[in-house]
Amino acid sequence: MTAAGDKRIIGRIERVDFPRFGLLGLEAKVDTGARTSSIHCADVRVEEENEDGSRHITFTLLDPEHPDYNGRRFRARRVGTKIVRSSNGEEQERHVVETDLVIAGRTIRTAFTLADREAMNYPVLLGRRLLRGNFLVDVARGRKKLALDEEE
Repeated sequence: MTAAGDKRIIGRIERVDFPRFGLLGLEAKVDTGARTSSIHCADVRVEEENEDGSRHITFTLLDPEHPDYNGRRFRARRVGTKIVRSSNGEEQERHVVETDLVIAGRTIRTAFTLADREAMNYPVLLGRRLLRGNFLVDVARGRKKLALDEEE
């Protein structure tokens, strides 16, 4: 068993910021069963390959019904694609981008898959690669804690 060290304790639901995208205080589900983190997006378009072989993609984040939806198209370098298997066993190829995420007072540069999470309760899912070495998860901390934080 390893010591907690400088790992921060987070709950199963946390508020996160994506400064690059101007999205602050989004609710994110912490999922230790998921390897990769993902964020809800729509209308993904892959641009032509650049001279160096890289590609950029454009996309919108969240749904128009989400209170933080801003309708902006974002552009990011695609760092790759990943085959992701859902909990029901269905496989899907997703684009991967890197961006800064602020969680529990820490800014972490990490990879996110762009996914259609419209049917999910939370637009952001935080997986093990982000959590490992940075956080301990206390599953007793959840949505009620977030509601109390807002009232204080």
